[in-house]
Amino acid sequence: MLQGKVAVVTGGTRGIGLATVRKFLENGASVVLFGSRKESADTAVAALKAENPDYRVTGLWPDLSSADEIREAFDTVKVEFGSPDILVNNAGIAASDPLYTYRPEDFRKIMDLNVNAVFLCSQAAALLMREKGGGVILNTSSMVSIYGQSTGCGYPASKFAVNGLTKSLARELGKDNIRVNAVAPGVIATDMMAAVPEEALKPVIAAIPLGRIGQPEDIANAFLFLASDMASYITGAVLSVDGAGRS
Repeated sequence: MLQGKVAVVTGGTRGIGLATVRKFLENGASVVLFGSRKESADTAVAALKAENPDYRVTGLWPDLSSADEIREAFDTVKVEFGSPDILVNNAGIAASDPLYTYRPEDFRKIMDLNVNAVFLCSQAAALLMREKGGGVILNTSSMVSIYGQSTGCGYPASKFAVNGLTKSLARELGKDNIRVNAVAPGVIATDMMAAVPEEALKPVIAAIPLGRIGQPEDIANAFLFLASDMASYITGAVLSVDGAGRS
């Protein structure tokens, strides 16, 4: 579905990001994954190469709060693989601090990675995509961007901002043949969820009509569809992949 395409996936070393990298590789793309550290990027690339030595995949570790480092990383992508056809803005952090004790610096940290990095990476990618004649930008949102959550207001606020960027950039970049969409995952079996006790998960699962929490592959499949030509007339969408669950 992505034969010959070049993709960049931020936060691509584990969880949803790594599953998306793997799915793109399985479907013929060349992928550059961005990690937070050289060690994590190298480990992810080595694991993927062990699965299939023919995968065209490499890792970079730019500081996603730095416009200069992001531009340099995308320049490296262009030199090594060609201008990107697909960008997945997946890197992000969550927090559950109550308002009364929420430190301003922690709120800013959430916004810096979850919102500012999406803007900076989208800008760098879009400039190259426009030269190439088009592309696809995909963002990881969250079900809490739609429904909110009972504590930790910074995370849903950041993902609501991601939805706004998605819809606005879709309108702005459509003339350049760049589609922009987002996926809003529900409760997904990532490393963070693995630490939740089984007893605490039972009521969560009971509230999901499909009767299970999602897998990273469920989100990767949504990204694959939206990145492919099968979604060529879809832009500005925020696709919920949450089993109709509510938090």
